[in-house]
Amino acid sequence: MNSQQQPKGGPLARQAAMLCQDRRFQLYLDRRRRYKLGMTESALPDGTHNEQDARDWLCQVCGIESRAELDHNSHAAGMFRTIRHRFNRWNAREKS
Repeated sequence: MNSQQQPKGGPLARQAAMLCQDRRFQLYLDRRRRYKLGMTESALPDGTHNEQDARDWLCQVCGIESRAELDHNSHAAGMFRTIRHRFNRWNAREKS
């Protein structure tokens, strides 16, 4: 496989990887899903989403197969920035 077949990740891919590892982001996904689906906490407890779930969700929402694509796909990069912005707003509200 040559390097043109698989895009290399850059700054956005690294930021996305760190975001998916963030326990607060995983908690955000738990609470977001509960809200969207009208679920109770007992049906979807905090701590349900893990790093792999966060990665899978992020890739699906951004329409990519690999986070490395974020640095090469402007639509996916814009979606990632929107997600990160929404998470940061939620996180700031939760901490206050």
